[in-house]
Amino acid sequence: MRMAMIGLGKMGGNMVRRLRRGDVEVVGYDRAAEVVSQLNKESGMIAASSVEDAVSKLASPRIVWLMLPSGDPTEQQLRALVPQLAKGDIIVDGGNSNYHDSQRRGAWLAEQGIGFMDSGTSGGIWGLENGYCLMVGATDEVAKTMTPILQALAPAADRGWAHVGPVGSGHFTKMIHNGIEYGMMQSFAEGLELLKGKKEFNLDLAQITELWRHSSVVRSWLLDLTAEALKHDQELKQIAPYVPDSGEGRWTVVEAIDQGVAAPVLTLALQMRFTSQDEMGYGYRLLSTMRNAFGGHAVKQTS
Repeated sequence: MRMAMIGLGKMGGNMVRRLRRGDVEVVGYDRAAEVVSQLNKESGMIAASSVEDAVSKLASPRIVWLMLPSGDPTEQQLRALVPQLAKGDIIVDGGNSNYHDSQRRGAWLAEQGIGFMDSGTSGGIWGLENGYCLMVGATDEVAKTMTPILQALAPAADRGWAHVGPVGSGHFTKMIHNGIEYGMMQSFAEGLELLKGKKEFNLDLAQITELWRHSSVVRSWLLDLTAEALKHDQELKQIAPYVPDSGEGRWTVVEAIDQGVAAPVLTLALQMRFTSQDEMGYGYRLLSTMRNAFGGHAVKQTS
């Protein structure tokens, strides 16, 4: 089986490596020619000099997997790709696109006779060794065609991937997945900060997180990663207190509002990320000013 991978960044590149381990032939293209060359030498990926070149190296039905930033980059590449394809070909979007965009794109591609799959892809930099968790939305026909590729990328042929529903449902499922992830991360961060703050006990956070990894109800891969990080550095003084947010966390909160579903943990976790991003801290400056105005509380001056 042969397919093309467009976008060979950290995720796309490692997905190529895993596919090659599974004996899937991959034609790869990235704007960074050195990345293409490296993957060619390292994994036997077939190098392409352009998207057009990549498509020309495929046999029908042609499968093109996009691993590009969501929004305009994916939209523009998809629009440019369609004239090069024919009925029966398949496009997969494995990036973090908004599920509304995936539904729209899927409907438009169906009019052209081109199949579409939206793949919510989780696993990060560990996906190469552990396999990727793939939440895919597609028609039954497209999902059947893509099954060998999904099995090669997943932890095993019978687990770690699922055809969860129609076009759009894969990215919708990944969106909610990331919202839950925000809440879990925030919960661990708050709990560990409380443990660290109890100075009289002089708690060893590396010891405690390692302890929790075994038979505790909060054990998880996220805890595994946290325990490993704290093993090397508990103070984290070299880490800036800034946490970016992906679009999916915001989209999850919007979805909760649209459905009228209370999701206070997911929403607050997103808001806490916004707080970390406020370098000026203007809101907190206002709070201090108000406390001084109504209660005469001292205002701490900046140096």
